[in-house]
Amino acid sequence: MSNASFWHGVIPAITTPFTADGQVDHVFLAEHARSMIDAGCTGIVPLGSLGEAATLSFDEKLAIMRTLVKALDGRAPVIPGIAALSTDEAVRLAKEAKAIGCGGLMVLPPYVYSTDWREMGAHIRAVIAATDLPCMAYNNPVAYKTDFTPEQISSLAAEFPNLQAVKESSGDVRRFAALKALLGDRLVLLVGMDDAIVEGVSMGATGWIAGQVNAYPKESVKLFELARDGGAKAAAELYAWFLPLLRLDTVPKFVQLIKLTQQKANMGSERVRAPRLLMEGSEREAALRVIDHAIATRPAL
Repeated sequence: MSNASFWHGVIPAITTPFTADGQVDHVFLAEHARSMIDAGCTGIVPLGSLGEAATLSFDEKLAIMRTLVKALDGRAPVIPGIAALSTDEAVRLAKEAKAIGCGGLMVLPPYVYSTDWREMGAHIRAVIAATDLPCMAYNNPVAYKTDFTPEQISSLAAEFPNLQAVKESSGDVRRFAALKALLGDRLVLLVGMDDAIVEGVSMGATGWIAGQVNAYPKESVKLFELARDGGAKAAAELYAWFLPLLRLDTVPKFVQLIKLTQQKANMGSERVRAPRLLMEGSEREAALRVIDHAIATRPAL
């Protein structure tokens, strides 16, 4: 599958729903994934930071992959995040994802341990080498304390033909230009921070691994299309409405905030897995002011 056809459009970093007793809610997960594709999204990325993957067991991760592959039934690719405490476990996840029928992989640095390029590069290489699935490198130094520079990503692209895309979440929009200068069209560029989508598209990104899409899929697809087809001016009105919500994706409690947004939009539950807890007090009230204002002023599409 070519880069141009595989990595494009709005690809939700889907949240992991939980039942009242704390188990993964596979029934809702399947329904939610289908609703994202029905709204015009082009793939599903489970088991990322937003998916609370660090709190899921190995077997739970495999079960989530199976549920999504079955639910989408070939309509769109399932592209699980591949991250673990150890390189060995990440490699096993990558191999299992291929066997389950996933369409690609989002390759992350290891949890907890962040070090130099020699060690982090070896980890990423081991995961990509373990599969022939199309891979997307995920650069998120804010969350993972590991920053893959454009030069390092370029070296991975030269080594692995199946590395097809990079999800850039450094918060520095200049990285898109730097990647383009080094790689041209060798890798597809994807925006990984919700509140940089219009800026990222203007710098050449052709896809968006989105968070608040879990609550507002139609608005997310429309915003991306406006930015892609008409630029910042065409997207300005919808972006202005959406930005206060999109900024909730880029703070430490983004999982709780996005799940709270889902609940208020009747698109899911705010349940999270410990150590995360439901928001409360003034913090919750401040979030609800943003969310409720968005609901009250929601544009007609």
